[in-house]
Amino acid sequence: MTERRLLLVNGPNLNLLGTRQPEIYGHETLADVEELVRDRAGRRGFDIRAIQSNHEGVLIDAIHAARADCAGIVINPGGLTHTSVALRDALAGVSLPVAEVHISDIAARESFRHFSYVRDVAAVHVIGEGIAGYGRATDALIALISGDEAAGGVP
Repeated sequence: MTERRLLLVNGPNLNLLGTRQPEIYGHETLADVEELVRDRAGRRGFDIRAIQSNHEGVLIDAIHAARADCAGIVINPGGLTHTSVALRDALAGVSLPVAEVHISDIAARESFRHFSYVRDVAAVHVIGEGIAGYGRATDALIALISGDEAAGGVP
């Protein structure tokens, strides 16, 4: 892939960032997340296409479309992390490197949040670092895409 673009995917309820349970998710907004990722990617010469939807099919369609012009995907699937085989299959099916991000530490929350369908298809995992985790995930994914994995530093 010669494209220097990443798809940034945010799943259900992430449009409520800044107002929804700020004690868990913080006060930053989805616009703050998108700005952070755009800035971080831009430093490495990458563009961002961002999507947020509360509808699983819309997210799957965006992931499928990424095959045409994206080099990788940064995704916070929200609640679909724990329920959506279809989203997982879409990520696996496009054969693009994936970075999975979660604002909160899903392993420290309710037991139903401990399992991630995305985990096995993602090359990068950043969990529980607030929105700063998006920046770290973006750096690691770009390092992986660029063949400079040591620079990314995130498994």
